[in-house]
Amino acid sequence: MKMKQIKEAIKYKARGNLNETFDEALKDDVFKEVVVKTKLKREELIKYTSTLEECALEYGHCKKCPGLQACENKINGYAYLPKIVDGLLDFGYRPCKYKIKESKKNKFQDNVMIYNLPKEIKEASFSKIYKTDKKRIPVINFLTEFMIKYKDDKYQKGLFLSGNFGCGKTYLIAAMFNELAKDGIKSAIIFWPEFLRDLKASFSFEYKSEFNNKFESIKKAPLLLIDDIGAESVSAWNRDEILCPLLQYRMDEKLPTFFTSNLNLEALEAHLAITSRGDEIIKAGRIISRIKQISEYEEMISKNLRK
Repeated sequence: MKMKQIKEAIKYKARGNLNETFDEALKDDVFKEVVVKTKLKREELIKYTSTLEECALEYGHCKKCPGLQACENKINGYAYLPKIVDGLLDFGYRPCKYKIKESKKNKFQDNVMIYNLPKEIKEASFSKIYKTDKKRIPVINFLTEFMIKYKDDKYQKGLFLSGNFGCGKTYLIAAMFNELAKDGIKSAIIFWPEFLRDLKASFSFEYKSEFNNKFESIKKAPLLLIDDIGAESVSAWNRDEILCPLLQYRMDEKLPTFFTSNLNLEALEAHLAITSRGDEIIKAGRIISRIKQISEYEEMISKNLRK
């Protein structure tokens, strides 16, 4: 047998195997449904039988899936499916109906910019806040009143909220930001010690634009929460070149600013006064003065919710 005849025989046998494999796959109703929806000819489809079987498996999972928590696919909330691009068969991941619904529901979260904080803060909700402890009520009332007033008058003082570790200070303010985000109001929440470290790492000529973008984005945020101020290692740079200009700008522009801290204002002033240069009480006092001008003060000593 000549070489050309041998090649033709191999090709014929391969086509035969492809057809047999495709016909066998068609016995599965879900596979059949997937290929019918493509509206392509059999000759095109049989080349991708194994990939189409993978699609049928994921599509089958979706057909009987009760929700995202029960998703059996490789990527939660997505199915690997065929699609037609410029008349040709292509494959890709598409979100399921549950994922689309979840994305729409949480779209407002895009209005809250969060730096270095856990997922629970991003998902904070006023409907889930702990209200049993009466010591939390004054803060909840302040935040509720702020939301109502802010929608009518953007110039409102923020809140400096001090309290014990784990009492939910950050969660409460984040929950309020999320509520306002549903009305399209943008905000930013930054974990202050880590944000300063990130800024310092980008503080060079090479990364100057990155530094500027980070600093400007929080400086100009309509609402800002500086979380855990007082937990950072103080330096003249982060106090006088970062914090002071940040607070000055927000004071001048009347942008509401919130703070959480384990320290009260007196203790924070003492903390900010100590740098490698020694005790700089006057400079620390200037910071506290600005904080007082842009925020009200509340202390919340409550149950440690992290235990």
